[in-house]
Amino acid sequence: MQETTANRVAANATSSFTEHLQRDRPELLPYSQPLPSSLNVPGGQPLLAPHATTIVAMTYSGGVLMAGDRRATMGNIIASRHIEKVFPADRFSVLGIAGTAGIAIDLTRLFQVELEHYEKIEGTPLSLDGKANRLGAMIRGNLPMALQGLAVVPLFAGFDVPAGTGRLFSFDVTGGRYEELEHHAVGSGAMFARGALKKLWSPRMSEEEAIAVAVESLYDAADDDSATGGPDPVRQLWPVIYTVDRAGARRIPEGDLAAAAGTVIEARTAARREA
Repeated sequence: MQETTANRVAANATSSFTEHLQRDRPELLPYSQPLPSSLNVPGGQPLLAPHATTIVAMTYSGGVLMAGDRRATMGNIIASRHIEKVFPADRFSVLGIAGTAGIAIDLTRLFQVELEHYEKIEGTPLSLDGKANRLGAMIRGNLPMALQGLAVVPLFAGFDVPAGTGRLFSFDVTGGRYEELEHHAVGSGAMFARGALKKLWSPRMSEEEAIAVAVESLYDAADDDSATGGPDPVRQLWPVIYTVDRAGARRIPEGDLAAAAGTVIEARTAARREA
């Protein structure tokens, strides 16, 4: 009896927490159930739900940075001015979410547990490539929901400890994984943020310079995209920015972000006065 129980436990053991849920409790996965018919919108229109935008990420000398604005929209309505879209995935990686906010946040929490579960079972952290592959599989699992208008398209970045460098990965809605070598942006304001990144980014940037570039690129995105929220000195709202280097992931303090945003605003104001 003891051998049978041990064999059963060994057969059921898996280093993937997501696989464990898919096998034993699939109803707990954020993307496992079809959209209830009671929520279908007449006329075939997609369900109106809060969406999160915009996320930018870039490499810099010694690490990688990811930043997100604080606005979530629902159609033409601002659903939230305080949403956070960038989260630490584990000690050496961060995740930024764009798309349907509720599913994206649940997917982020599941990914955090996935990485923690793997490390506890295997006794060693998953490699950065392995983390990106696991995230791609989760996004692929959400494809049925994406086809109903509830898509999630994140950015993933981290410090590759063996290689000694920061790396950045983008994804498509089917879970396809693509490594970005310099910088990238996703969300409704991505096109405008990328324009700023192309002009401002350089491979030898320091962490402080990368923070300034991230703030300015989000400022440009907010200037042209109504779904992206810019720095808000009245409400004291600033982007959420994480850097990841050899020491691990670190959230940039509000005071540093306020100073960086103030510099951008002052420079833009001075330019208009001179014009």
